[in-house]
Amino acid sequence: MPEVIPSVARKTAFALTASLALLTTACTGQSGSGASDDASKDTTINFWHAWSAPNEVKAVKSLVAGFEKAHPNIHVNIVGNMTDDKINQALRSGGGSAPDVISSFTTNNVGKFCSSGALVDLNPFFEKSGIDPRTTFPKPMNEYTQFDGNRCTVPLLGDAYGLYYNKTAFEKAGIAAPPKTWSEFEADARKLTIPQGDGYRQLGFMPDYHGWESTTEHYLGQFSPTYFGKDGKSAVATDPAFEKGFTLQKRLVDELGGFQKLERFRATLGDEWGPKHPFHTGQVAMQLDGEWRLGMAEQAKPDFRIGVAPLPVPDDQTAQYGKGYITGTITGIAATSHKQNAAWELVKYMTTDTDAVVGFANAIHNVPSTLAALKSPKLKYDPRFKTFLDIAGNPNSTTSPASVNGGVYLVTIQQFGYDYESGKVTDLKAGLRKTAAQIDTDIAQAK
Repeated sequence: MPEVIPSVARKTAFALTASLALLTTACTGQSGSGASDDASKDTTINFWHAWSAPNEVKAVKSLVAGFEKAHPNIHVNIVGNMTDDKINQALRSGGGSAPDVISSFTTNNVGKFCSSGALVDLNPFFEKSGIDPRTTFPKPMNEYTQFDGNRCTVPLLGDAYGLYYNKTAFEKAGIAAPPKTWSEFEADARKLTIPQGDGYRQLGFMPDYHGWESTTEHYLGQFSPTYFGKDGKSAVATDPAFEKGFTLQKRLVDELGGFQKLERFRATLGDEWGPKHPFHTGQVAMQLDGEWRLGMAEQAKPDFRIGVAPLPVPDDQTAQYGKGYITGTITGIAATSHKQNAAWELVKYMTTDTDAVVGFANAIHNVPSTLAALKSPKLKYDPRFKTFLDIAGNPNSTTSPASVNGGVYLVTIQQFGYDYESGKVTDLKAGLRKTAAQIDTDIAQAK
């Protein structure tokens, strides 16, 4: 369970500037690309990462120590607790103390990294090393680490979203198993909701988009949406998955008491990262969340048994039950680095060496980011954690695609979600058309 707050870090805006020059595509040993260094000679590279919790900093040091043991001529200067803003500034300025390798929690900004040239295209490095990313990484992770054919990042552990549920509350309500479809989920959420005064003694599920991890992309991931058409235009208004996803969420809001009542109740509850999280306290019986929640919930010592399952799927997609939304940490090589071959050795080790990936995943309790690591017998985990391993390896699992302006389109969709759930917008189809138009305008202006 990561003590660094992964979703908070991933929601941090990464303001890559448009003034960053588009750099020459890197190829191992290619003249003028910055990849002309000899990785067999004694050298030192800088690795900047965002982890800050003591156990995570220790895990990063252990990961790098394993690399240095395998590559005794390459020394790694580790700089931790680096925000995206600091990394961005260093990627622009370069210099001897700037990072050669960076790690970021902000997967939504891969499109910016790649299109701006801030990070080099790693496809030539993969090819020279004889590694096929398509057979190495889970499909969603393989997708969110590239943009327009430019693979400027690599997955470095991941996050998978599933359903946590209060087993004790389920038994009291006569519910035998976690819901597999959204219609079952709706019925269970109603059964698990116990009103009390103007609020709830127990709420089956907090459906609000302002809730904990219940973002539009996490909901929509279960509907397998296509965010952009082949023409690059937003498909928010044309792919039925979006209308179905928003309809489901709004119905949950209405059925469980209405937006105003839910918001009043939410304002009385604990925050997402403290011990008083409403799932920990039993005030909310079902929770959409990532793999880290299991450890956090157990540390809070709840007075009920915790169950874990995949999120439900639409009733017409029952064959795909077991999928989920995937995101994660990314790593890449700075275009300003003059030691890109040595940097690649570090990136390759951290992201494709099975034992290295497994060891790091065990240390910080994230989902491994290679297909081989997901199946490794060396993985150590609570049996319930396997749900997230299975979600990560499920070929039907989804992610949100990279865009030239980063996660701006997701912010636009989320804002529409706020307006629709609160009743500010009542015409769903018209609202989706307006949202799509705004996304297209923003992307056109970013190019």
